[in-house]
Amino acid sequence: MKLPQHMDLTNKKIIKDLLKKHRTGPEKYLGQHFILSKKALAQMVAAAEIKKNDTIIEIGPGFGTLTQELAKTGAKITAIEKDPKMINILGETLAGHKNIKIIQADARNLWVSETYKFGDNLGIRIAKNKYKIVANLPYNIATFLIRQWLELKNPPKLMVLMIQKEVAQRICPPSLKLRRVNAKLLKLNLLSISVQFFADAKIIGYVPKELFYPRPKVDAAIIKIVPKEKIPEKTRKAFFAVVKAGFSHPRKQLVGNLVKKLNLPKEKLLPIFQDLDIPERARAENLSLEQWFSLADSL
Repeated sequence: MKLPQHMDLTNKKIIKDLLKKHRTGPEKYLGQHFILSKKALAQMVAAAEIKKNDTIIEIGPGFGTLTQELAKTGAKITAIEKDPKMINILGETLAGHKNIKIIQADARNLWVSETYKFGDNLGIRIAKNKYKIVANLPYNIATFLIRQWLELKNPPKLMVLMIQKEVAQRICPPSLKLRRVNAKLLKLNLLSISVQFFADAKIIGYVPKELFYPRPKVDAAIIKIVPKEKIPEKTRKAFFAVVKAGFSHPRKQLVGNLVKKLNLPKEKLLPIFQDLDIPERARAENLSLEQWFSLADSL
């Protein structure tokens, strides 16, 4: 089967031909959904503000659809792909691009160490805070990876990610319009607090589920996350000790979780709750980020 020399990887027929040629198909357990929208790809590349001397880390390149667009900027691209069959396909779709390095690995096991070496013996050296992560993330590991990257001692300069729409709306501070439409967005979870603690995050745009192959059950969103200045270790540990204790049993009352996990007497907590205007029967999800800061500071 002969494929076009310059493959349009947003074309569903070409995707199916590639899968047939390599005797494979989308792996559900890897959360593989391939983007079909040129507009979404352009939005991601533009949001990443890529310069020619940037180092870009891409997770889960799949066919290399986004990778091709990133490579056009002239930046150095490192694409991390877990699926060995996709590695073979990438060898074909990305052939001739000298600024792309493809590595077979599980992104959950990779990190940027204090010596600024990406991964474990992968030979990718990165100057401090000089790399960016741009990726269409598998939905099933997106939240894990975002938290992991934000907690790195050498976090990326910025991240532009395509993730599940509902997750994006929960972790990015919602607009007033969204708050009125969906009251659920007012409730924070551990991920949304983590993102807003470590970074500034905003939604760039939405991508309907019809623009993926195979079609997922939900729409996607493109988000941009820019880590804040380095937060002192002592401040971070103290804050998250309180937050994690508060979310230890999300359906239970916050005061009970703090009493049990932090070994604090209830009679000490209740006056603090009153001072901070936190209802005695509140759950962890009912607090704003500002209330969490004040609560951690008080404790």
